[in-house]
Amino acid sequence: MSVKDYIECGKIVNTHGCRGGVKAESWCNSEEDLAELKRVFVLNGNVYDEYKVKKSSIFKQFVIFEFVGLDDMDKAMLLKNKTLYAMREDFALEDGEFFLADLIDLNVIDADTNQIYGTLCEIINRGASDIYVVKTANGERMIPAVDEFIISTDLEKGIFVRPIEGMLD
Repeated sequence: MSVKDYIECGKIVNTHGCRGGVKAESWCNSEEDLAELKRVFVLNGNVYDEYKVKKSSIFKQFVIFEFVGLDDMDKAMLLKNKTLYAMREDFALEDGEFFLADLIDLNVIDADTNQIYGTLCEIINRGASDIYVVKTANGERMIPAVDEFIISTDLEKGIFVRPIEGMLD
């Protein structure tokens, strides 16, 4: 397996109960997407350790996992603050859907003139919508990832935008 086969999908934020359960924050489209996974992985050095899901549920904005073979709080505590990964193949993407990780390093292109502004170097999520950080010749610039500015995304060609004056200069 290659590193590219794994996608960050959440983070274990705490233990849950006294029988080895963990509470995870979802980085997926929804908590349900994370809860539906049958396995998750934790990076341990250079190795992705697999954890088979025995049971999962949603509590408020968190996913509660019980893993096969993880049956006490002390073992679960070792996973606190660990990033969860999933195999790309474990997600069923709809037509036109993509992983945000696949957008990094794509060209950001003017939808009307085909001018290349720069490349996408980071995606920030602060609630209402994502913010794309674009590395331009004049430094990093930000553009909200909303339909008003992001016209289309093509994983082969780039991200086509229609910025307001001065947004990416």
